[in-house]
Amino acid sequence: MNGQKQREALSAAERSLTLLEKDRFDDAVAAAGHAAELDQIGAYVTLPDAVGAAAGHLREGRPVPPEVWDRVAGAVGAGPLAAIVDRLRA
Repeated sequence: MNGQKQREALSAAERSLTLLEKDRFDDAVAAAGHAAELDQIGAYVTLPDAVGAAAGHLREGRPVPPEVWDRVAGAVGAGPLAAIVDRLRA
């Protein structure tokens, strides 16, 4: 495993969440996909679908249902990105 590549995956995952927060939905989904591509341990395999689901609701001006935020939270795990998801949920 390449530790640098995994750190880049974490950075891309964080970028996807911050882009989602900035209403840059397509960029958020692309960054989530990049995170999944770089990920070597399967930590972000479900992130593209989860961010895509949240982005779909936000793009249409609808609130994101709690179960979709739960998917996003599950996709990033209990690590440092959980705080960003909690902020987005609020």
